[in-house]
Amino acid sequence: MEKLRLLGLRYQEYVTRHPAATAQLETAVRGFSYLLAGRFADSHELSELVYSASNLLVLLNDGILRKELRKKLPVSMSQQKLLTWLSVLECVEVFMEIGAAKVWGEVGRWLVIALIQLAKETQVQPPDEHSHGSQEQSYVGKRSNRVVRTLQNTPSLHSRHWGAPQKQERREQQHQEELSITPTPLGLQETIAESLYIARPLLHLLSLGLWGQRSWKPWLLSGVVDVTSLSLLSDRKGLTRRERLELRRRTILLLYYLLRSPFYDRFSEARILFLLQLLADHVPGTGLVTRPLMDYLPAWQKIYFYNWG
Repeated sequence: MEKLRLLGLRYQEYVTRHPAATAQLETAVRGFSYLLAGRFADSHELSELVYSASNLLVLLNDGILRKELRKKLPVSMSQQKLLTWLSVLECVEVFMEIGAAKVWGEVGRWLVIALIQLAKETQVQPPDEHSHGSQEQSYVGKRSNRVVRTLQNTPSLHSRHWGAPQKQERREQQHQEELSITPTPLGLQETIAESLYIARPLLHLLSLGLWGQRSWKPWLLSGVVDVTSLSLLSDRKGLTRRERLELRRRTILLLYYLLRSPFYDRFSEARILFLLQLLADHVPGTGLVTRPLMDYLPAWQKIYFYNWG
């Protein structure tokens, strides 16, 4: 145990001293997972294991750097723990789905999917407890007008930069201000919209249990819920920048319905595979990407958390 503790401390020191090399390591591990996909038998499971490990590695390194830089999330401690566990769950949910299907079959797979969705849906977010007061990040000399950091806000030696603090801290201040902006209050219409968005995964799972995977009803029900939620929020004025970006992200995610069964099985699959084959045959070099993608796409499309999670 002592050796493991020392190894952990050495890794933390390496991450804080070499953040650029750490980022390259994360990219390399994630890229390796892409190279494994579709290369040999059981490569999908191994690829997902490596991909999940890369996500956990990013989460671990972010926590180490945040601790070293003395940066805290603008939420309470209970919320921080909740966000951490939800992040871990999202990192491994695909691998858990694949592993459950491999060990327990389809019944076990759907049981694990339902349990994960319930765990994600039942987490009650406490109200925001953002503190709008902040300590001064720097001090301006009365006679010299030079900007000097306060001792309370001086970073550790490994993370310190010795130039003028204005530009770096202005960027950090903008980011902190963005995080600390009070969310737009929800009226009745917005509350209904958010409730629909949160409940959509469970409604889809229930409809799959009622009508089966080949029925159009779960696909249509889920689509109607998503579109209704967006339409209820689209007319809202005075949204913050982060809220506008979230609405844009949800709008773009509607394209996933083209890759979701039964629409994918009836219309999209043949056209997408034909396009990929056309690129592989007529555009030099693209076959290195499109042929493994053609092999991996059917397996990817059947993974619930990639399509519906």
